[in-house]
Amino acid sequence: MNRPRIEELDCPVEVRRHPGARRLTLRVSRTRRAVIVTMPVQCDLGEAGTFLNRNIEWVRERLSSIPQPVPFAHGALVPLRGEYHSLVFTGQRAAGGVVQVVQGPTMPELHVAGQVEHAPRRLRDWLSGEARRDLDERVQVHTRSLGLVAKRIAIRDQATRWGSCSTTGVLSFSWRLILAPARVLDYVAAHEVAHLAEMNHGPKFWALVEQLIPAMKEDKRWLQVYGLDLHRYGTSETD
Repeated sequence: MNRPRIEELDCPVEVRRHPGARRLTLRVSRTRRAVIVTMPVQCDLGEAGTFLNRNIEWVRERLSSIPQPVPFAHGALVPLRGEYHSLVFTGQRAAGGVVQVVQGPTMPELHVAGQVEHAPRRLRDWLSGEARRDLDERVQVHTRSLGLVAKRIAIRDQATRWGSCSTTGVLSFSWRLILAPARVLDYVAAHEVAHLAEMNHGPKFWALVEQLIPAMKEDKRWLQVYGLDLHRYGTSETD
């Protein structure tokens, strides 16, 4: 896979050769803000470049509709359980934990201790830990309710799914759920727990989810409308 960069677009461009591709195709990843060109094995990079240039306006239009990235940086606003917090990189040693939630003069603040250059990674690790804690709790509640058992849960940064359930009973979740309102995280936890009983999206599956989360339609709709926005936090255009 080649990753040239088109300065005019100011975003990464990935060129992928695929043995099953019969023609050049183009798409824009909304979660990574990247342009992806897929081409048959016999094509060369020159053809891919010509194809991209021919469709440059189409690409530009789609990029303009994607929310700008919000890197973890001092002063940035980041949601935590649905409420915006201002990031404060203290540059000082931790006194009561690497990350502390502090009520600021106008809004809650997340104070991240330690060297400033390491603060984004420390914050992300902390957010992942908070996601694990909340999801552990809600998975336990829902498995007890349905008389099911989850083997374990895994926290990842899944670009296309908020959660998944393996045939072995492992539930995987995106750490970014901690950015959403708590009720939305709870809905995704219930959704994956229901898959322990029904590995499909049939009527029985949705009946189980609704049994656990009576207002599931509202939470599902929230993810459809606002979920993409969660992927812009803690990233940059060069990621």
